[in-house]
Amino acid sequence: MDKEFYRRHANLCGVFAHPLRLELLHLLHEHGECSVGDLVEATGIRMANLSQHLSIMRSTNIVHARKEGSNVYYRLADARIIQAFDLITEIMLSQMAREEELRRGFAEELQNEPLP
Repeated sequence: MDKEFYRRHANLCGVFAHPLRLELLHLLHEHGECSVGDLVEATGIRMANLSQHLSIMRSTNIVHARKEGSNVYYRLADARIIQAFDLITEIMLSQMAREEELRRGFAEELQNEPLP
């Protein structure tokens, strides 16, 4: 694979480096298609800010937009992106469980140590 492939891969993955865009991904997966107004209401984010994030997602073909009258509706361009999202979520939850296990083990050791 050449450098262009890795540049494009990094660009696509970079879209998911913001919590709001991950939330948008989740909302679009849950609801199928949402208007900008629906997404503003669901996230509590100002429309101008939301539009910037949707533009980034559109530029990498993560979402498709369609206009109906004065409303713009967004949907996921490829449902397979959710598989990647779910895989990363599983890895993250496993890591969090392992960290919690280590924390509990450390706390138990501290409790069992005799006081000087």
